[in-house]
Amino acid sequence: MSKNTIDPRTTILIIMILAAAAFRVLQASNTFSIFTNLTPAGAMALFGGTYFRNRWKAMLIPVAAMWISDIFINRLLYFDHWVFFYSGSWLVYGTFALMAVIGFFISKVNLTTVAIAGVGAALLHWVVSDFGVWLGGTDFTTGLPFSKDWSGLVRCYTFALPFLRNMLIGNLLFCGVMFGSFEWMQRQFPSLAPERVRSQD
Repeated sequence: MSKNTIDPRTTILIIMILAAAAFRVLQASNTFSIFTNLTPAGAMALFGGTYFRNRWKAMLIPVAAMWISDIFINRLLYFDHWVFFYSGSWLVYGTFALMAVIGFFISKVNLTTVAIAGVGAALLHWVVSDFGVWLGGTDFTTGLPFSKDWSGLVRCYTFALPFLRNMLIGNLLFCGVMFGSFEWMQRQFPSLAPERVRSQD
């Protein structure tokens, strides 16, 4: 393929990730309130990590889409001005980059591998991001920082269990939609399949 030729596979992957990010903004603005807290963010990262051949793109494109959607969500819901980065954002985006790395290991896309990856990504997000909350956040029941001991850590993770549940449901739901759609498209349009697969036809 010529360097100047647009790769349809890459184009479709980017469009799908941007569509998921746009849905995330609509979801957060309560346009689709039935989907509140069922975020496609984890699915975006796993999807990119699985299907992009270039591993830098696999991490950077989903994280960039997440960042852009965060900018709009923060403006619409949380601040009265544009905020490009917030406290702890580096840890959140780093976690989503690691979720994309989980996608690297999905060599064969099927219900079992995608479900395991979705569960693993949700657990990763819970452990890493809420560790950051424990370090720098506050206990909403007291307004005070979490105690920097085992009790405070367990308390922080316990408070985060509903978010873990929602991310797990969101990962499984949106992974099903994104992975299922792209697998179907690859079968219908051979130009979307990886080069190594097309060469075997």
